[in-house]
Amino acid sequence: MTNNTPDAYHSLLQHLAELSDRQEIQSLLAALLTDKELQDIANRVRIFDLLEQGVTQRVIAQQLGVGIATVSRGAIALKRYEQEAIKELLKVHRRELK
Repeated sequence: MTNNTPDAYHSLLQHLAELSDRQEIQSLLAALLTDKELQDIANRVRIFDLLEQGVTQRVIAQQLGVGIATVSRGAIALKRYEQEAIKELLKVHRRELK
């Protein structure tokens, strides 16, 4: 992130935190992100989920049709960032799959 963007980024985070309507969040994300970026985010969640289940990185790459580097970046992010927040995200993801 460049020095010019933190204010806009923090504004986005604050706005997302204040939204409670799923449709509003979806509309905002659709306006901000390309279809490819939205797909990449969805794949990152799937990567986290599969890694947590013990699936190998190579198998994940094959299942999702992404490169091994994409899965490796997901594995690094899973280790690096707030574990509790990711666990909560995965609970919601798994609940949505049922």
